Amino acid sequence: MTSPEPGQNEHVTVIKVPEAVGVFDSFEDLQTAFYDLRSVGFHHSDISLLARQEVLKEKLGSAFWQAPELEDDPRAPRAVFVSEEAMGELEGAIAGGFFFVGSSIAMLAMLTPASSLIASIAAVAIGGSPAAVIGTILANRVSKRHRDYYENQIRHGGILMWVRTRDKDRERLATTILEGHSGRDVHVHDWSE
Repeated sequence: MTSPEPGQNEHVTVIKVPEAVGVFDSFEDLQTAFYDLRSVGFHHSDISLLARQEVLKEKLGSAFWQAPELEDDPRAPRAVFVSEEAMGELEGAIAGGFFFVGSSIAMLAMLTPASSLIASIAAVAIGGSPAAVIGTILANRVSKRHRDYYENQIRHGGILMWVRTRDKDRERLATTILEGHSGRDVHVHDWSE
């Protein structure tokens, strides 16, 4: 038995929950809209973005896509929003973690009764530096992948943001915030995935 091509004969579950959608032309506008939505009580899990290119290809096939085509498509795969602050914390954790591991190994090697404090400190610095460089390189790769994700969406017509709403007041609030931060083609559809 062969499996269907991506996007063909695929069952899509649609839950009848109103959802506001908007398209953003810059990450900065998207991020400030996200923060405002959160500040007025929208839960992080109620806000989603279009998934990465690889996920789109897997789910929808290799056809060229534009953001307006996917705004109201229940098959469009979703992803969570990751802020610049969260990316900065991740980069710091990666670089710092590698520095810590390298320093710890060097420190354990040098902490013998015969070693001096100065030699131990030098070993930690020497052992931690290469590890910190490796951590920094990996952190930069993560950051580049994050930037590439948003740049790819902008090249395809903009960054899509969906916001689940539960009533007319929340619909108005979400659309006002999306429009207030340069969201375009802002509207509400009555389903969400």
